Amino acid sequence: MPELGLSAGDLVWVAGAAVLAGLVRGFAGFGTALLYVPLASLALPPLWVLVTLTVMDLIGPLPNLPRAWRDGRPRQVAALAAVAALTLLPGLWLLDRLPAAGFRWTVGLLCLATVALMISGWRWSGRMSPGVIATAGGLSGFLGGISGLAGPPVILTYMAAPLPAAVIRANLMMYLVAWDALFGAVLLATGRLALEPVLIGAGLVPLYLLANWVGGRIFTTGHGGERLYRGVAYALIAGAALLALGSGFKSAS
Repeated sequence: MPELGLSAGDLVWVAGAAVLAGLVRGFAGFGTALLYVPLASLALPPLWVLVTLTVMDLIGPLPNLPRAWRDGRPRQVAALAAVAALTLLPGLWLLDRLPAAGFRWTVGLLCLATVALMISGWRWSGRMSPGVIATAGGLSGFLGGISGLAGPPVILTYMAAPLPAAVIRANLMMYLVAWDALFGAVLLATGRLALEPVLIGAGLVPLYLLANWVGGRIFTTGHGGERLYRGVAYALIAGAALLALGSGFKSAS
């Protein structure tokens, strides 16, 4: 195995971030990138954060894809991914030029903004028109390239969309898998996909999947209901975002 160039403490921190993200994803149904990215950014270079997240998050949903394909609207998801592909490269171009502190500020602010919108209960009335799909997909690709947070624009759009819950869940699952595959392919094609972060991400997969399962068990056997667990998730994401912002401020000063 090649030398990873990270201390044992850094690896333990990243593993802890993956476990926490998996737990929250399991009991709240969301939050992997919103938790993992700001926390992992405290130990890994920005691009490594995105690569490890992509490897870790690509495998878990694969067994559920056939049902998502049946329940969802694959053509709509394909349109979102196509637009995201167009804006991904400009986001990566900016990521290459962002210092580590700037990356942490970007991630922290985006996470806080996402949590604020979720808590506000923001909604819109209308349909998933070509303009809405283009806007959500374009923002997703750009933000995914610069910060790894491709999910929030699409997730917030679908959470507010007047669609059946099964369709929303299926489309989000298909889109996030498509994004991970697209992102990994672009990194490989542009020579950004190094072996070290791929190995780290692969090592995180068992921890992440186990934590996801434990989080699901907490939700099904615990008390307090979805509202409590969503509140815990919001608090943890906000805390991770503030840690990233604080670290970014220290690095710049």
